[in-house]
Amino acid sequence: MYTPAAAANSTSIVDLRSDTVTRPTPAMRAAMAQAEVGDDVYGEDPTIHLLEHRAAEIFAREAALFVPTGTMGNQIAIRLHTRPGQEALCEARAHVLDWEMATAAAFSGCQLRPIATPDSILTWDRIAPFIYARGGFRADTALLTLENTHNMGGGVCTPLPVLEEIWHEARKRNLRTHLDGARVFNAATHLGLDVRTLTAGFDTVMFCLSKGLCAPVGSMLVGSAEAIAEARIYRKALGGGMRQAGILAAAGLIALTEMPARLAEDHDHARLLAESIATLPGIHFDLARVQTNIVIFELVPGVAHHTPATLVAALRERGVLASAVGPQSVRLVTHHDVDRAACQRAAQIVVETLTSHIEV
Repeated sequence: MYTPAAAANSTSIVDLRSDTVTRPTPAMRAAMAQAEVGDDVYGEDPTIHLLEHRAAEIFAREAALFVPTGTMGNQIAIRLHTRPGQEALCEARAHVLDWEMATAAAFSGCQLRPIATPDSILTWDRIAPFIYARGGFRADTALLTLENTHNMGGGVCTPLPVLEEIWHEARKRNLRTHLDGARVFNAATHLGLDVRTLTAGFDTVMFCLSKGLCAPVGSMLVGSAEAIAEARIYRKALGGGMRQAGILAAAGLIALTEMPARLAEDHDHARLLAESIATLPGIHFDLARVQTNIVIFELVPGVAHHTPATLVAALRERGVLASAVGPQSVRLVTHHDVDRAACQRAAQIVVETLTSHIEV
């Protein structure tokens, strides 16, 4: 029987639940053991300083802040850019809306207004009808939040021209913009751009070190010096002030500087998985939307003979871990810890399991 402990000690398990399951590389472990540290709440951790300086440099920003999680980075940004009683706009399946425990309401007093899209891409034409000015009838719009890549959109990427129009129109209306860039290095890899260019017009950007970049813990928030100085206050308020955090920052430095170069490999593996199941009856998804390291497919009711939960259970019994992410949806995520051979084995098991449960 599968248990988490067994998974941790078994090379036969192919864990495709998320890229958050990646383990630190040997180089990261060595750097963590040797890291120079200090008390970061006092601003005295030199390795944290190096990581924050490097992140700000890569994104061409004045400053950066190390935070324990991407959720904390996003929620600090929302607090920075809004006042209680205002609205922030987001896509209807955005992480800030569905997976961050209503913290925008609890911490910032801010209402998130979701915008439904057919392809998980927010364009200016889709955003504009939902923008409201301050007045006596409706909450005014303060912030636009975008997600690139879009997790629940299957890892799709918002192209630069779409972003440039949003930045331009937002500035004209004095609206702030924030990017949930948890996997922005994946987006940059797919689009053939550097992250500096892809994120240039956002007021703040959050990105994760602990997903495809393989660090054990941590995310970064980048922005102006003024914004990041205030963000430090909100990090402390959320319990994110850490002491000798340079041990984590040491792994983060390797994640930031060395790991983006290998993300295309994860994208290739996701494509392998997607192509393996694309023509199966009872399975629905758009192969063209598999752009990065995420594959989300739907089981067609009346054709597929089980729910996502039962499919995930059946795969688990055969050593493949996947996630049920909706009433009909299953997600597979490729990452550093599953090589091509593992993905090929997983693809075969997924196909066999699906065809044994599908009425042809």
